[in-house]
Amino acid sequence: MNTAPGWYPDNADPRYVRWWDGNQWTHHLQPRRQQTDAHHLEMQVGGTGQDRVAHQVQRAGIAQPVRGGGGSLFTEPVLVVNQKAKLIEMSNSYVIYDQHARHLATVEQVGQSGAAKALRAFTKMDAVLDVRLEIRDVHGHPLLRVTRPATMWKSKVLVERGDGMPIGEIIQENVFGKVRFSYVCGGMKAGGIHAENWRAWNFSLQDHTGTEVARITKTWQGLGKAMFSTADNYVVQFHRQVPDPLLSMIVASGVTVDTVLSQNQG
Repeated sequence: MNTAPGWYPDNADPRYVRWWDGNQWTHHLQPRRQQTDAHHLEMQVGGTGQDRVAHQVQRAGIAQPVRGGGGSLFTEPVLVVNQKAKLIEMSNSYVIYDQHARHLATVEQVGQSGAAKALRAFTKMDAVLDVRLEIRDVHGHPLLRVTRPATMWKSKVLVERGDGMPIGEIIQENVFGKVRFSYVCGGMKAGGIHAENWRAWNFSLQDHTGTEVARITKTWQGLGKAMFSTADNYVVQFHRQVPDPLLSMIVASGVTVDTVLSQNQG
């Protein structure tokens, strides 16, 4: 019987775990404790295995594997963003896979106080809290930082590189109807996000000319997660390669739509 994809103790150094993709060992390593926090606990709450990721990709309308991809967060044509299912949610956290269920990155909420976690756990007042997220590679190094300042109206999300250098802003344009966001980089509009229905399940991601270059599709998280948590899953599909800063803004959008929309709907 084939061993399921996952993180397993590294034979060369038991302090680390190595990613097994279902067929072979990969070069991806993580400290053993970090793996437990970022991935193994999610698996215990009905997390994402290879079959589950494949189902989400199909639900997004991708019938066949998309060719290309360099094995990193910024080179894969399909990203599967899964919010970790928790019985009591005090912070946002996600795992990002490619279309073949290979682990590309994790997203963790940072900078929360104990009071903020308690407010998050026992109230529906997420919008009055600042939300700061780090998108990290498989080694735990920050790739992007995403910050949504507290708001009671339209949201604005600040996107930075892992070293803190600003990239741009994702600015909500409207509240009622099909929600829209603009990508603003260096004071210039670089594109935007356009919801295709009022429930904000599917999004068209466009460049500065209004041409769709990628899509975000919200996928069914499974009955177990739906009953016991508010975890959401999204598939991001690129139609073609795009340059920075638009590339980084689109990657950040996979968690932005959930942070801005789904978390505020609770």
